[in-house]
Amino acid sequence: MEASTAHKPTFTGYEKFVIAVLAFLQFTVILDFMILPPLGAFLMPGLNISPEQFGWVVSAYALSAGVSGITAAGFADKFDRKKMLLVFYTGFIVGTLFCGLAPTYHLLLAARIFTGIFGGVLNSIGSAIITDLFPMQVRGRVMGFVQMAFASSQVLGIPLGLYFANHFGWHSSFLMIVGVATPVGALILIKMRPVDAHLKLKSERNAFAHLLHTASNPRYVRGFAATTLLATGGFMLMPFGTAFLNGNLKIDTKDLPIIYTITGLAALVAGPLAGRMADKIGKYQVFTIGSLCAMGAAIYYTQLQAASLVLITVISALLFMFVTARIVGATTLISGVPAPQDRGAYMGISSAMQQISGGISAAIAGMIVVKRTDGSLANYDILGYVVVAAMAVTILMMYFIHRIVDTPAPARP
Repeated sequence: MEASTAHKPTFTGYEKFVIAVLAFLQFTVILDFMILPPLGAFLMPGLNISPEQFGWVVSAYALSAGVSGITAAGFADKFDRKKMLLVFYTGFIVGTLFCGLAPTYHLLLAARIFTGIFGGVLNSIGSAIITDLFPMQVRGRVMGFVQMAFASSQVLGIPLGLYFANHFGWHSSFLMIVGVATPVGALILIKMRPVDAHLKLKSERNAFAHLLHTASNPRYVRGFAATTLLATGGFMLMPFGTAFLNGNLKIDTKDLPIIYTITGLAALVAGPLAGRMADKIGKYQVFTIGSLCAMGAAIYYTQLQAASLVLITVISALLFMFVTARIVGATTLISGVPAPQDRGAYMGISSAMQQISGGISAAIAGMIVVKRTDGSLANYDILGYVVVAAMAVTILMMYFIHRIVDTPAPARP
């Protein structure tokens, strides 16, 4: 069992470099995705576009990322993972540069699609590298540290991006990401060693056959299903968070950065802590504890009608911490599902499923929540119950994943 596995006391200098560079890479990718919604106030008047057109700009990335993730999955185990990482990260940087230079709506839409094609595959490649290089008994700590990228983009990246947009125009926010991402790509090119041990293992020669085998493997299908529902439970509350705080809880817009900064800092602490606990007491145990606590916090939060800024901030911070813990536990556990020769394809399909399910979840949430004439949201409490139900089912599904991981995948002869 995991809890009884001997722990590696420290990481080597090179291993720390790999963890740091992958975390920073994820920071730039997540920032590129998260920075766009807050830029709506600048983009819509700047390009003279409607909210519907802006919605397409936001969703274009996720849709193209999902399609490219599935398409690239068949080739993911055919090449050195370092080379794959460099190719797709270069495409991501070029796409973000196109976003920063786009003078019209249609060119920006095309740039977002281009960026999504490359950026949507990077998470799966990074996860495959982590799974290749780090054994399960220390993988929780690695995943916990890399998970900090999400919180860092909220605490550091979004305020910085909005500062650039306010002072230099919305184009500069994308150019800022390019400026940060380019040195990261250079470090990967110069310092990262090849990640090609999987090439020595037998795998289908045909990329389509490899994709089909991975997608139809009963062992893997359970992991895909759990990953899909995991994303569903996390993405439904996010799109309407600001509207709920402002319209229902009457939080002034100038106080919103306080809430988001503190919740982001809480998630920064929760990621490494959850990773260490996952390695110590078990991945499934941390996921279950985080899920149960998140369920309670989500019910309480979505039923709030009036509360002080301090209480709302505390509840939001706790919710983010619990969600972070469940994600760290789940992603670490799921990483143990695929056999070494299938990791790239498995991670690619899994990442694509998360992108697609996230988009579907946001659409379902939009059907449930109704905006009243006074600007407040109706049925937000119902949305909370739906999220809790999804989390409860995921706990059961992840139990079977936990059982699967206890039985290592056989290498194909």
